Amino acid sequence: MKIGIESNIIRSFLKNVYFINGTAYAGKSTMVHMLAEKYGLIECGENWHDRYCENVITPELQPGLGYFQTKKSWQEFVNRTPNEYERWADETSMECAEIEIAALIELSHKGKIIADTNIPIHMLKEISDYNHVAIMLSPQSMSVDKFFERSDPEKQFLLNIIGQAENPEKTMANFKACIARLNDKRRYDELANSGFFTLVRENAQKDTRKETFEILSKHFNLQSK
Repeated sequence: MKIGIESNIIRSFLKNVYFINGTAYAGKSTMVHMLAEKYGLIECGENWHDRYCENVITPELQPGLGYFQTKKSWQEFVNRTPNEYERWADETSMECAEIEIAALIELSHKGKIIADTNIPIHMLKEISDYNHVAIMLSPQSMSVDKFFERSDPEKQFLLNIIGQAENPEKTMANFKACIARLNDKRRYDELANSGFFTLVRENAQKDTRKETFEILSKHFNLQSK
């Protein structure tokens, strides 16, 4: 049974939460870590909600997240078509949003929180406000080409799975097409035109961490807290 909670109630309980949303390889997780460290915020980094999923989800009620319990193999996961991958990602995003909101309400009594999130824009507009949300974007080419140039365990695990495929090159091309679909112009424009504060990472070679950190600190009004 679905239990409806009005957005103004959720907004009140999430008043101590700052959200960073956006595309892959835009620097979201790096900024979440830096801001948490500097200002003593509770850090909810990339895929932080995973620690709640195992004891919460069931495939019947959360089929997107439950896919990991029902999939035939990891080869099936990396070889799905872009259409299948996109449908699954959208389904999972909505399921994750419900878990994140519940978890953030639970955590927020402990202090202010900075969260790397994929909560959809239309939901963020209902549960938060301009000075508590930032959108970080990178060009589609950067999101796709640089996707595996990170050392985090998840990316390296997927890279290993792709390397074990019957045809690794074909599987890699397919999986990159899936990532490209999730970072296509339509999705990029939805984020860019969301009305929220937005930063665009245009040069992957230039270290802009300090500059971006200062901009986000000012946007979230953390410098005076």
